[in-house]
Amino acid sequence: MNWNWSTLGDFMPRFWDGVLVTLEALVLGSLIAFALGLVWALAQRSSLKAVRWPVLAVTEFIRNTPLLVQLFFFFYVLPEWGITLSALATGVIGLGLHYSTYTAEVYRAGIDGVPVGQWEAATALSLPRSRTWTAVILPQALRRVVPALGNYVIAMLKDSPMLMTIGVLEMLGEARQFGSRTFHMNEPIVLVGVAFIVIAYPASLLLRALERRLAR
Repeated sequence: MNWNWSTLGDFMPRFWDGVLVTLEALVLGSLIAFALGLVWALAQRSSLKAVRWPVLAVTEFIRNTPLLVQLFFFFYVLPEWGITLSALATGVIGLGLHYSTYTAEVYRAGIDGVPVGQWEAATALSLPRSRTWTAVILPQALRRVVPALGNYVIAMLKDSPMLMTIGVLEMLGEARQFGSRTFHMNEPIVLVGVAFIVIAYPASLLLRALERRLAR
């Protein structure tokens, strides 16, 4: 197939629509993954087995199940139970829930990395448990895990094309639909591939710079 610049020009409006949807799914999915992952991590440290064991079981099940299967379950099975969501909402929840189980492990490692002396100092000062977590432990743990959390944002970006399978027209979905209609797949697919590099590579450089800065 020959490269056709006019075809690329025709695709550009659809491409920008796809970029917007991709970024929307990425930002909202990341917020869910970060917030829910912290909840999972704290629940796994609970002294109550009734809290700790169910959370461990749920997170292990989600982490060991393919994201695509989870998206299909949310989009096709939940409506049978009366729970109906839009394709984009399903994709955002699917991405966020799936990656929350990975960010939970990142948070856990960050919390475990806080020196024991910090816990002992908080106890010696008779700080309440909630104050110990919010003022002493979490600020130090979060500082350690920011680069790792950023890596999962990039991973979510690369997994966002899976949302196409449930009808979300992100970048690849727009390219596939455009190609099916015009029979020109070369230009839109190449543009989408370049777009992923343009978005992901600078983000990787930013994360490396942030990691070096926090290491100081």
